[in-house]
Amino acid sequence: MLNYDAILIRYGEIGLKSKRVRSRYERILVENIKAVLHLHKKTYSGIRRDRGRIFTHSNDPDIADVVANVFGVVSTSPVITTDPDLQMMAQMAADVGELTIHQNESFAIRARKAGVHDFSSRDIGVSCGDAVYERIKGQNPSIDLTSPDKEIFIEVRPDKAYVYTKIIKGVGGLPLGTQGRMVALITDDISSSVAVWLMMRRGCEIIPVCCDNAHLSGAAEGGRAVEHIKILQRWAPNYPMKIHEVPHGGGVENTYRIAAEIAKKERAHGIITGSSLEQVAAQISADVLAEALDIDFPICRPLIGMDRAEIVSFAKRIGIF
Repeated sequence: MLNYDAILIRYGEIGLKSKRVRSRYERILVENIKAVLHLHKKTYSGIRRDRGRIFTHSNDPDIADVVANVFGVVSTSPVITTDPDLQMMAQMAADVGELTIHQNESFAIRARKAGVHDFSSRDIGVSCGDAVYERIKGQNPSIDLTSPDKEIFIEVRPDKAYVYTKIIKGVGGLPLGTQGRMVALITDDISSSVAVWLMMRRGCEIIPVCCDNAHLSGAAEGGRAVEHIKILQRWAPNYPMKIHEVPHGGGVENTYRIAAEIAKKERAHGIITGSSLEQVAAQISADVLAEALDIDFPICRPLIGMDRAEIVSFAKRIGIF
């Protein structure tokens, strides 16, 4: 069994920002990670930012799966920490290879480094690859850099090196809370909740508006819209969603008017709907209606180019289907 001691967390778009903005986004991302770990009752000794990476210090590898579902995280890996020394890294790689590479399997070393060192990424690959091969040569291993059965990754930072065997894909996007607030029109259909989730992934804090009283009163549909909001809330544990109820009746016109008033009151930046091109008539009428009512807010439609199968796929990932 591998003795992991940290979780390596990677982000994407944040790295493209200016130094000042990147630092602020990183701080928000760290707070969001802490909130999710608290929600899942995961223990850790600390979280550290390190030049384009974030590290959660814990020997619980399951944290990698939890953090992968934090908006802004591109991928995670449970890692073993060692010194940025060729001999120490080769020793650790051999230990990992002995536990993970089996009879007649092929393997590859994937090395990268940041900072100034007296060795190259190729030197890491050669040194560690030789050490692994020597350790397990009795199992008839082979080296395959194209499509190996097992991979051992080594990432060298200025003061530490990290060895790991898997990369868990994250949800990506931007940290929640970095892109302002949006009013979201939520119904019992999955489309509106998927639209909300996609805007959350772009960093928007959500102000949910339920479009029918029946969904709040435990009527026949069982409050599906509210249940969807509860599920969405688990993706944003440190951003409480206060539900606004649109009184029953009045139709789409009333819904948009109230949503606009809520947006003004809450200082939101726009209104989110679950409209798509599959709903052509509703889409056109909503555009015309928004203009006719002189609604001075952008109306965001993240699903505009999606078909039903794509929407359902996202709904399954979110947990509402």
